[in-house]
Amino acid sequence: QVQLVESGGGLVQPGGSLRLSCAASGITFRLYDIGWYRQVPGKLRELVAEISSGGGTDYADSVKGRFSISRDNAENTMYLQMNSLDPEDTGVYFCNAKWKRLDYWGQGTQVTVSS
Repeated sequence: QVQLVESGGGLVQPGGSLRLSCAASGITFRLYDIGWYRQVPGKLRELVAEISSGGGTDYADSVKGRFSISRDNAENTMYLQMNSLDPEDTGVYFCNAKWKRLDYWGQGTQVTVSS
């Protein structure tokens, strides 16, 4: 059974930091391209950051220089370090793993940036 389990969300003040984690099980993690997506009510889920199986990264323009995605293939875990958080970063963050036709999602973790 495949599971992606996010953790690390919460309430943070503007300018603060959070680190999201996503633990994967049931897949050969190192083969997968992985990413973090954000969804807010009334909008489509959008890509925040992604890292390929080879380690190449890409970021949404809105988070470049503030967020950093990483992966630990030995621990089957991906991370999203979020710094200088802004209220516009508020949303539910989902982790995603893709390989060929396989596409898996976590259940999401809420991030709220507010004073």
